[in-house]
Amino acid sequence: MPAMAPPILLLPGLAADAAMWAAQCAALGAVREVQVTDVHFRFGTLPEMARALLDEHAGELILCGASMGGILAFELLRQAPQRVRALALLGTTARPDSPEIAALRAQAFAMIEAGRFEEMISFNVPFSFHPDRLQDQPLVDAYLDMLRRAGPEQLVRQNVATAARPDSRPLLPGLRCPTLVLCGDADAVTTVDASREIAQRVPGAELQLIGRCGHMLTMERPVEVTAALLRWLDRHCPVRR
Repeated sequence: MPAMAPPILLLPGLAADAAMWAAQCAALGAVREVQVTDVHFRFGTLPEMARALLDEHAGELILCGASMGGILAFELLRQAPQRVRALALLGTTARPDSPEIAALRAQAFAMIEAGRFEEMISFNVPFSFHPDRLQDQPLVDAYLDMLRRAGPEQLVRQNVATAARPDSRPLLPGLRCPTLVLCGDADAVTTVDASREIAQRVPGAELQLIGRCGHMLTMERPVEVTAALLRWLDRHCPVRR
């Protein structure tokens, strides 16, 4: 009989909350212990966030990080790799900011400072979803409402924390936990190339692309993402029946 599986800790993306994991929480929570963290709202730097996660959650963990959540997972792996039983990285990157991304962050900061927060978050929508989904108003509204809940101050603070990250690529060859890399095939924020780079450098990592999908894959293609996570977890971290 397999040993009890560790809890699954879901790490949201920048300015995102549990709403981005709603479908996965419902499906995974039916058979496993699942929690969504909010440390990115409570602490100002990635090292502080990672230390808080380790302090607040005892024992081994299964980490599922999306976008900024994946970047946070890398920081946690720097601090306590022995605590990570398995790792799922969704729409994320191990690279530091490119000049293009840095320019987009600066543009967002300028718009917020000018009182154009609503305009700025609407500007992000085409970067966040596949073109096929841009007319799905409930989906777009759910995304925008999530950013409104975070608000401009948190959006700036979390961008600053993310931009300060180190290059995580040197970390990847030393990872020994089962690793799944998921990416939307049309991700315009953290590209397929960034996900493929992670999968190629982590020993034994699995890469799966989600078809006709952009950056917000947990919300955009919840059925496909949840199914991929369940299959991977059942192989590498089976629960006691």
